[in-house]
Amino acid sequence: MFPRLAEHYRSVVEDLVMSLQALASSLQSAGFTATCYSCGDGRDGHGASFVADIGDGHMVRFLVSDFGISWVESRNGRELVKLEGAEAIQELQRMADLAQESQVRAMQSLAQAA
Repeated sequence: MFPRLAEHYRSVVEDLVMSLQALASSLQSAGFTATCYSCGDGRDGHGASFVADIGDGHMVRFLVSDFGISWVESRNGRELVKLEGAEAIQELQRMADLAQESQVRAMQSLAQAA
């Protein structure tokens, strides 16, 4: 049972690494500063570090590896909140929503300019 659970967790880490890379690209396209660095080839539980500047000194950092999953949100260098596990993963949806909202606003601005 435990080897199966360990393999499942490695699969979750791999999926998160791919999702973080896509999220960083989406945020960059929406005009935000975002990066995602993966350790190794992103498989076998190597993990990744995702960092995004969402404006006004507001930063988020998401770390995923075999050792755990964490979300740290800070403003002007001061930690506001730290979440781990499933709660940390849920915060990624907020970043995805932010990217989508920014892209919609940009498209609306282009349409109004035309």
